[in-house]
Amino acid sequence: MSQIKERPILFSAPMVRAILEDRKTVTRRAVKIQPHIDASGNFCVGNSNYGQDGYGKPVTKHFVNECCPYGKPGDRLWVREAWVADAQLDSVAPRELSQGEPIRYPADEAVRQTGCAMISPGKTRPSIHMPRWVSRILLEIIDVRVERLQDIRDAQALAEGIIGVDFRPDDGWPICTGYMVGPDDGESPLETTAARAFARLWSSINGADSFAANPWVWVVEFKRVQP
Repeated sequence: MSQIKERPILFSAPMVRAILEDRKTVTRRAVKIQPHIDASGNFCVGNSNYGQDGYGKPVTKHFVNECCPYGKPGDRLWVREAWVADAQLDSVAPRELSQGEPIRYPADEAVRQTGCAMISPGKTRPSIHMPRWVSRILLEIIDVRVERLQDIRDAQALAEGIIGVDFRPDDGWPICTGYMVGPDDGESPLETTAARAFARLWSSINGADSFAANPWVWVVEFKRVQP
């Protein structure tokens, strides 16, 4: 019986909120070494990270089942997000903090208190420096696949955390619903489809031309285990 593995994964505050609200159940991440399609239509990858498959040679199912850096179905992902400890600990490195320290999560202002209360919130610490014990969200992978980024459709964009909101009076569009990351702040631009809103989100994170580049991406579907 294979052992369940846990790996960290980073999410921004809007995506953390979407996960906690069960609006986000999938994430797309660019494949580090981009595959290519050979003259015979085979899906091929290089050999830097993928074991026995030499560059230019077709790969088999194990590329998805064994080579995804986020894991395979049944594995778990612990979420790294921005976090805050007490101000009096601002000079203390994350690895040196007591595991009983209270922690605040700026994504939704939730506070975890296992012992003493937080006196004064300190500096916001980046997600990349979050220790495992600070993480409050655990996900279980239920499916992994590889596809082109632009293959995303509206249903999958909604599963990425995009929401539909009522158009504002000054939008001037003859349809009732617009799409954005949400919640609606009354100012962020809306798109006419969920897929277009996802494209805007992707570009805001990965660069202006990143969606147009249409990379191959890992598509990791998950369910929330905790909280």
